[in-house]
Amino acid sequence: MDVGSLALDPLVARDFAIALAIGALIGTEREMRKLRQGVHEVGGIRTFVLFSLIGAVAAWLSRESASVWPLALAIFGVSVMISVSYAVLHWRVSPADADAGLTTEAAAVATTLLGALALYGHPELAGALGILTAALLAFKRPLHGLVSRLDVQDLYAGLKLLIATFIVLPLLPDRALDPLGAVNPHELWLLVVLISFLSLIGYVAVRLLGTGRGTALTGLFGGMTSSTAVTLTFARRSTERGGERQTDALATGIVLAWAVMFVRVAIEVAVVHPALLRPLLPALGAMLGVALVAAAALYRRSRRVPEQRSDLTLQNPFSLTSAIKFAGVFLLVLVAVALVKRFAPGRGELLVAAIAGLTDVDAITLSMATFARDGGDPTLAARAIAVATFTNTVVKCGLALGLGGIALRARVLPVTVLVIVAGVVALLAA
Repeated sequence: MDVGSLALDPLVARDFAIALAIGALIGTEREMRKLRQGVHEVGGIRTFVLFSLIGAVAAWLSRESASVWPLALAIFGVSVMISVSYAVLHWRVSPADADAGLTTEAAAVATTLLGALALYGHPELAGALGILTAALLAFKRPLHGLVSRLDVQDLYAGLKLLIATFIVLPLLPDRALDPLGAVNPHELWLLVVLISFLSLIGYVAVRLLGTGRGTALTGLFGGMTSSTAVTLTFARRSTERGGERQTDALATGIVLAWAVMFVRVAIEVAVVHPALLRPLLPALGAMLGVALVAAAALYRRSRRVPEQRSDLTLQNPFSLTSAIKFAGVFLLVLVAVALVKRFAPGRGELLVAAIAGLTDVDAITLSMATFARDGGDPTLAARAIAVATFTNTVVKCGLALGLGGIALRARVLPVTVLVIVAGVVALLAA
């Protein structure tokens, strides 16, 4: 073993520096916690730097000697050291002053392993995992706050989504099973999972922030789950006692939810067939731009009035029932598009898109993106998706006009007209 090669190899020196930085980062977070809360724990910044250094040196020795024993002995020694320190700490210190959990001890072992990982040829991965570890330690309260806002049904829904993604999806056949070549069970379920994950992001954000953080934020993140639900809730709120004073704030939330729909459509297209974004972006960009400008103007006016709770109630976006229902709708749209492609190409796709958009834009968006990916006319696909967003926006405007107060109608209707006009002009000009 050429020990002197360490000083001559800049890559090894870099890896040791990364290992030390990981220990310093995690140790700094633990040290700050000790100083803020006055708790007694296994170690602080110096201890964690040494843990990382032990792992790094042991990994380097193992690599140079082609033996796993140096690293194994180092990990065993650190584990024994931490166990003894934990036992002594809780024996000598009162329970009120000691950390009753094992978080710091687990972080110490993780730091040792990350230091070793950096010297085993994966410094980038070690650095990323070190940052993630520090973040998990630092964000204790927000994470606990999020969990406290979830209920058992949210947990069940999350587990079902994981089952649908990692157990059900791999079992489905990845080939078309119908004569039209439109129904691929694996692809169909994959897109159902995609929609569920996109909705879950907004649902978690609303649960994390709470509905008392602002109508604009609630509309923004609620729109990721269901812009229709946001529209219905805020429209009804505008007719309740005191709701007329919140009209500008409620209109802001509604328009932001619509704006999120345009972004969501772009994300779905980018996942299925990125090339379709080019003909579609002018229309989506124009509608998004108008919606954001209108939302900014409404938000500025809403700041004159103290804001109240938005009282938005969202259901967890994934359940097996809702997933199967969406899969059924998606299946019908896929078959309709396939039939039109075979028997009335170039004429019926826009009609199918307009009808599908009356209830939902996700199914037709994914269907037309798949249609373009499989050789269909991208311009026609882009126009069909745009038409679906037009009809869906009009339907939600109708809900706001029918359920909302007079003041809300006066704000939502002009925005709807401007959004549709901007989208149509951009689509025709593209």
